[in-house]
Amino acid sequence: MPSQPPDPSPPGSPDGHRVVIVGAGPAGLTAAYQLGKAGMRSVVLEKDDMVGGLSRTARHGGYHFDIGGHRFFTKVKAVDDLWHEVLPQEDFLTRGRMSRIYYNKKFFDYPLRAANALFGLGPWTSFLVLLSYLKSKLFPVKDERSFADWVSNRFGRRLYKIFFETYTEKVWGIPCSELSAEWAAQRIKGLSLLTAVKNALLPQRTGGDKGSVIKTLIDSFEYPRRGPGMMWETVAEKIQEAGSEVRTGADAVRVLHENGRVTAIEAAVDGHIERITGSHFISTMPVRELVHKLDPPPPAEILRAADKLNYRDFLTVALIVDNPDLFPDNWIYIHDPDVKVGRVQNFKNWSPEMVPDPQKSCVGLEYFCFEGDGLWTMDDKALVALGAREMEQLGLLRAAEVEDGAVVRMAKAYPVYDGEYAAALAEVRRWLDGLPNLQLVGRNGMHKYNNQDHSMLTAMLAAENVLGARHDVWSVNVDQEYQEEITREEAERRAAEIAALEATQPKVPVPLGAPMPDPMRAVLRYAFARLHKAALGTALGTVGALYVLATTAWVLWRGGPAVEMYLGLLSQYFIGYTVSWTGALIGAGYGFVWGFALGWLIAYLRNLSLGIYVQWIHRRAEAASLGNFFDYI
Repeated sequence: MPSQPPDPSPPGSPDGHRVVIVGAGPAGLTAAYQLGKAGMRSVVLEKDDMVGGLSRTARHGGYHFDIGGHRFFTKVKAVDDLWHEVLPQEDFLTRGRMSRIYYNKKFFDYPLRAANALFGLGPWTSFLVLLSYLKSKLFPVKDERSFADWVSNRFGRRLYKIFFETYTEKVWGIPCSELSAEWAAQRIKGLSLLTAVKNALLPQRTGGDKGSVIKTLIDSFEYPRRGPGMMWETVAEKIQEAGSEVRTGADAVRVLHENGRVTAIEAAVDGHIERITGSHFISTMPVRELVHKLDPPPPAEILRAADKLNYRDFLTVALIVDNPDLFPDNWIYIHDPDVKVGRVQNFKNWSPEMVPDPQKSCVGLEYFCFEGDGLWTMDDKALVALGAREMEQLGLLRAAEVEDGAVVRMAKAYPVYDGEYAAALAEVRRWLDGLPNLQLVGRNGMHKYNNQDHSMLTAMLAAENVLGARHDVWSVNVDQEYQEEITREEAERRAAEIAALEATQPKVPVPLGAPMPDPMRAVLRYAFARLHKAALGTALGTVGALYVLATTAWVLWRGGPAVEMYLGLLSQYFIGYTVSWTGALIGAGYGFVWGFALGWLIAYLRNLSLGIYVQWIHRRAEAASLGNFFDYI
């Protein structure tokens, strides 16, 4: 969807060249940092008392813990360069990845390893899994409407129940029977028991180039020694050193606009309202909140559209445990329907510096919820007790070992892609295009469920727009017309990085009935276009008709008895044909019919063989994303 390019011309006010940024997460801080390097002042407003957004590192009693784990790995050089520009290399640890699935009081390697899965399930369950798989092949669900149908057809119902149903429903709060098969097809590309076993037995090898590595399949990653918050707290310090401001505890309550421009943000600070003016405005706040804070308010239909944008919320329960070595994993996926926790992080295994006492551990229990539900409203002490009880129930620690705990709630952690969101977001965007000095960036700012590196890239492009570029931030693309200051090679490299970045971002489910195109199939359709049978038949038929007609005419004009005799043999196949002008017309008709039949047959066989080949390519490409389905959702 095309967007109005941002307006680079500032008004002639005292703060005419100041950029006001709402939100001090990765996107907001990246925008301010990039602007500061270019000599542009900004003020960042953050309603919480610390920076980092979802990538913050919280502290409790000297212990550090993340709001979910955040690996530092990206395919975009500009993002990777910024990370290492902010923190020296010695502040990064290279961590080996270890993650497992917990199911039925057993651990399963993740990504899947065939022997481990078979031994873990046991011979009888493995046999039943195989029977279930064979049944799905012999008697598949013909009308694949739901996520459950799609996965069961490829893995069998039993393996679906074991490895997919529980975790998916925990994350999104939606029954798998109500998630669309199209989402599954895109999310679990090429997933089947046979391809899973093949990939487990014959793992794909990759080179050293980050661009060639699928993000969720990496075996190691970088991580700041004191968590991602170390990165964003340092960025905030550098922003202020450059002469800009980062204000925590500043809640943007009104976005003032007039004559097609945003003029100021009103923020609640220490119990009073402060008005902050500027020339450009960058918002990372949830789109729904932004629309409702506009003053004057937009039309009622825009408010209604914004209200259709929904979110999934999240909370982390950090437990301080009197045990130096709980388990070796960075994180564990919990596929146990008897507990509410969805994932467990072991922060000591991310970095030893997250835990000040080497004789203790700190684990983070991730609960997916909706703001206002039973989990969200439970008091902190009850949540800590719940976490300790569930960890003991899972056999991961003893509740008596838990010495302390803390809770961090993150509202609107995941934008939800439901059946109404796309049309609603498009309607809101069209209206916001009328405010050209306002740009939306980041996960919630754009209602895009993407990772830290994607949010940073949108902010980088937005900052360049403030400085005069004309990037379409929504498509995360570069308008080549405005790339005079970089080489073609640089432009091509950036475009390739952006394309690679899109492939690494997580996807969200789509309810039944909501259309979801398969981009891979669309690309393959363009790359391997089908031959039109009637068109090729007509072309070859026309050539055949003209050939017979021209040959007969040439014989009538210049041929001799011998040539005429050989040509006359056509009458054995073309009944009624003679070497005459009448025969030429009859032969042309026969030539067209036989040419048409030959062309139609060639096109049919070519399309059939190409279809088989394309399906093979499609399944190979889909199989590449098998390894870490749960990272993607």
